[in-house]
Amino acid sequence: MIVGAGQAGATAAAELRRRGFEGRIVLIGDEPHLPYERPPLSKDVLLKPDDARVALFPASFYDEQRIELRLGMRVDAIDPVQRRLALGDGTSLGFGKLLLATGARVRRLPLLDRLGDGVHTLRTLDDAPALGRVLRDGARVLIVGGGVIGMELASSAVELGARVTVIEQGPDVMERCAPPLVRAHLRALHRARGVDVLTGRRLVDASRDGDTLALTLADGTVLRGDAIVYGIGVEPDTALARDAGLRTDGAILVDGACRTSHPDIYAAGDNAAEYDAQTGAHVRRESWDNANRQAARAAAAMLGEPDDARHVPWFWSDQCGVNVQFAGDMAADTWIVRGDLAASACALFGLCNGVLTAGVTLNRGQDMRSIRTLIERRAALAPDVLSDPAQNLRALAKGA
Repeated sequence: MIVGAGQAGATAAAELRRRGFEGRIVLIGDEPHLPYERPPLSKDVLLKPDDARVALFPASFYDEQRIELRLGMRVDAIDPVQRRLALGDGTSLGFGKLLLATGARVRRLPLLDRLGDGVHTLRTLDDAPALGRVLRDGARVLIVGGGVIGMELASSAVELGARVTVIEQGPDVMERCAPPLVRAHLRALHRARGVDVLTGRRLVDASRDGDTLALTLADGTVLRGDAIVYGIGVEPDTALARDAGLRTDGAILVDGACRTSHPDIYAAGDNAAEYDAQTGAHVRRESWDNANRQAARAAAAMLGEPDDARHVPWFWSDQCGVNVQFAGDMAADTWIVRGDLAASACALFGLCNGVLTAGVTLNRGQDMRSIRTLIERRAALAPDVLSDPAQNLRALAKGA
């Protein structure tokens, strides 16, 4: 049984079949849609809704692979002793192995929710049309939060003709996931397109005057808009796991095989924090790549085929016409630039004690595979080698 019909859930189901599992697979999701990818929601689905393709697999795939879909179905409870799921329609299902791929929910603020209409989220496929209707030419849009989603939304909204203000409480946008040079460059690109990026600003009040929404900041500034959009991140959906007595700490705690504190219950995706043997801590990562990797790892473990391959975290973002890709641990002590950062055509290498631990590319996605290999092999390369465009990255990765 797989609870959660998103990226991780559908990928795990497909991986079970790929590995030769012939038993029953039931994929349960509370949304009515076929499993789909979330990254396009803030980009293609908003910009070109008629052309966007988000389904992971066509409907025929699930029939061919004998994967039972229970869409629009809520799971109310897990009985880990009797190994049964209580469903929202009053029925129940037994399980031998269970994967929780329940993902995460938008982090919300009561201050904003009390405003009612005009406050938007972008987490599900059903959120996109409502938001798309307000991102019209000249609309005043206030985005609360300057993380990856907030900045991607700002980029798409401006492209659709909206006037955008981003309010970030922290000292900078994308502070948790991007090095200072990249943050400054992206911030400048947004401002050049007309986005008002406010950092270090705390929200203290919200009000409505007819169709106009107003946000009051701690410094007394009042911002008015036609729509407010959440961009302050997500919270792991741990309710089922917590109520079933599984170990949680802000997320569902899993080992390196994505196994929870119950030997036959697994978790993968945005809801799971995986044990990192190197740091001795549980780490949760929100990305398309992580959902796929954990789904495959959980499927292998459920079949008794543990996957111990080392993996370098990776994700990407598209903003202001720039494709930015990130790999590894962004907490590097030194950053080396190869190429032209001002022209958004470069790679950046992050070093810790002389060892390559992180990489970022701007419109240089073709370099990322080599960079990830170098990070995985903990390459120790001289800064002048890393910064020299004449040094072939593929050759360096092959020789590392």
